[in-house]
Amino acid sequence: MKFDLHTHHERCGHAVGTIRDYIEAGIRHGLGVIGISDHSPYFASDLDREQPGIAMAKSEFNRYIEEVLKLKEEYSGRIEVLLGVESDFFPEHADLYRQMYEQYPFDYIIGSVHLSGGVSIFNKKRWNGLTDKQKIEQKEIYYDLIEQSARSGMFQILGHIDAMRGFYPAFSDIQTDAVDRTLQAIAAHGIAIEINTSGKTKDCGGWYPIDAVLERAHHYGVKVTFGSDAHKPERVGDDWEEVAKRLKAIGFTEWVYYKQKKLYSVPL
Repeated sequence: MKFDLHTHHERCGHAVGTIRDYIEAGIRHGLGVIGISDHSPYFASDLDREQPGIAMAKSEFNRYIEEVLKLKEEYSGRIEVLLGVESDFFPEHADLYRQMYEQYPFDYIIGSVHLSGGVSIFNKKRWNGLTDKQKIEQKEIYYDLIEQSARSGMFQILGHIDAMRGFYPAFSDIQTDAVDRTLQAIAAHGIAIEINTSGKTKDCGGWYPIDAVLERAHHYGVKVTFGSDAHKPERVGDDWEEVAKRLKAIGFTEWVYYKQKKLYSVPL
């Protein structure tokens, strides 16, 4: 059974297409389950829409939930539509985000770190002029945030856990034990990481995370799921079969998805 838990739509400001467009794309690509998981608003901001090109407005959040739930009912029997959200993780605002999410019947929440040290993880200029020691420090700050998100209890899935390499492929060569510590924390808290195929659209040219991280994840017993991170409908389910083959080669025997925050396993 094919599924894709990570899709966006036009509300976030940097994706194209409606939620319906992504559901219809899921049907065309043979999915049994599609999760809608657009970017959460910046709940802690005084502005309704803090970053118009990055995340939806706070005033849109209820409408987003209502639309997904309506389409879930409409498409019942054709494809299972799941209500998700991709949430930023800010430790200082975790309680606020938790309170917001508790009001809604989410099937799952993806926790993703997009800012580290106050700078976008995709900003390649953040690496300019750094010494090797400083690069290690930056990688460890990033993975400390991911580890904190794993321990927060807010999420069922952690998104693109090495996306910092998106526009800086050398990120993978920075050696630190922080990656293993983070994977151990993820395993201990029983949540999943996603194989996110949107990395192929970035400078790094490959999925998140790299095979070496997936191998360590398998070693520690971390659960895995699938997300295309589609920002246009044609990418829904992208590289599903190839990812399944890679996971089997590494040694995984199943991957998972979540419904009403309950885990469901799918054999590879």
